[in-house]
Amino acid sequence: MKNHVYKLIELTGTSSTSIEHAVETAIKRANQTIKHLGWFQVIETRGNITKGKIDHWQVTIKVGFTVEK
Repeated sequence: MKNHVYKLIELTGTSSTSIEHAVETAIKRANQTIKHLGWFQVIETRGNITKGKIDHWQVTIKVGFTVEK
């Protein structure tokens, strides 16, 4: 069994569509510059209301990845 080192970062994704899309937005962007993404955890969900309707979602996540040797 190999010993690994992991790192966690916090990201906030946004979407006018859904909570899931906000998470996907954050992960897709992180994947452009960070290797070995492995998992995420939703930390906080919030949004904006305009004229009594949900206008925008903001979802903060922790993303974990394996640190290279």
